[in-house]
Amino acid sequence: MSTATLQKVPGGRWIHIIPPTILVYIVAFMDRTNIGFAIAGGMNKELGLTATFAGLAGGIFFIGYMVLQVPGGMLAERKSAKKFIAWTIVGWGAIATLTGFVHSGTQLLVMRFLLGVAEGGVWPAILVIIAHWFPNEERGRANAFFIMNIAIANIITGPLSGWILTIWNWRGVFIVEGLLSLALIAIWLPMMSDRPRDAKWITQAELQYIEGKLREEEAALRKEAGATVSFGTLLANGNIWKLILIYFCYQTGIYGFSLWLPTILKSLTHMGMGSVGWLSAIPYIGTAIGLYIFAARSDKSNNRKLYTGLPLIGFAVCLLLSVWTKNQIWVSFAFLVGCGVFLQAASPIFWTIPPLLFTPEVAGGARGIINALGNLGGFLGPYIVGLLTTTAGASAGIYGLVVFLLIGFLITLTLPKKVSGQGAGTASASQARSA
Repeated sequence: MSTATLQKVPGGRWIHIIPPTILVYIVAFMDRTNIGFAIAGGMNKELGLTATFAGLAGGIFFIGYMVLQVPGGMLAERKSAKKFIAWTIVGWGAIATLTGFVHSGTQLLVMRFLLGVAEGGVWPAILVIIAHWFPNEERGRANAFFIMNIAIANIITGPLSGWILTIWNWRGVFIVEGLLSLALIAIWLPMMSDRPRDAKWITQAELQYIEGKLREEEAALRKEAGATVSFGTLLANGNIWKLILIYFCYQTGIYGFSLWLPTILKSLTHMGMGSVGWLSAIPYIGTAIGLYIFAARSDKSNNRKLYTGLPLIGFAVCLLLSVWTKNQIWVSFAFLVGCGVFLQAASPIFWTIPPLLFTPEVAGGARGIINALGNLGGFLGPYIVGLLTTTAGASAGIYGLVVFLLIGFLITLTLPKKVSGQGAGTASASQARSA
């Protein structure tokens, strides 16, 4: 389909599908990260927690997060992602709210673990919805708009949680933001549809365009695969383990940077926490910009490998230069903003790769496996920075993140040619044959 023809296709999917997915994950991410503000707001003192125990409470979320990754992705693909996410919203909203009533460290650990379980299936389920609504040539941008929620969530969580702390206490942070999650049901259920044919608002032209493009993609992939791939075969496929390792290294860098950014900024600028809070929002403005630019370039070229790898190496270089220029405060800060630009830029492009490598029957499960095991980097990244900082100095922690990002970049270079816009399954059946 030519660019001129594509522009004539109605774009209701961008208005009806993307906004509710963004909103859901903004609130989910707030409930995931607001424990940091609760700690600063007096939770440790009231519950008698040590810093080590508080860190465990923050990290145990990612252990629970693994539980529903694979079954969540498979249920979303084979049943209803809309209904699955609706139930998870109720679950995590209730758990987040109840966290405001804990009275011991053990209770806090249990609630954080259960929050991870409840939120674990949301990410792969939303990616399934996007894959059902957006053809390959649009999927990078669609994923980018969705993943932009992380940048938005980081920008608004601080001011909102800080405001709640000024009028209430740390318990109020969990209760208010948990109740906000429950209110999402009123938006999610009426706006979302699992597939184009389920939507009442969609025009015939848009329905035919989406379903026609998706049929072409599926036919091209099946032609190459020759037969349906079983889930056991998926686990024996080397590409699934490459994707897991890439995502693991990437998440190690992301969460290591995000958790320690306020500490890095305070050490760099010697400003008060109020100023550090505002400065920490600037890199995430860069995140929103980087998400769109890289996704748009990726969709235009169909080269998923290149535009997954470039943010990884860019992130690593900016981290390295921020350490090397730390004696020049604002130059170093500029490189930290550069880190923000690359921080999430690979994510939307990375998530276009599983549907290019695996059949629809196992693509949902593949996303779940990748997200479950890869997100263990979210547990490892902050720990590595803290450990290396304690044993070898602040710069060593950053160097550790750089190493993981470089490993992720090198593994990306080994991905198959088809994710470089070459070979079958990258766009349409006719494009596959010509390739």
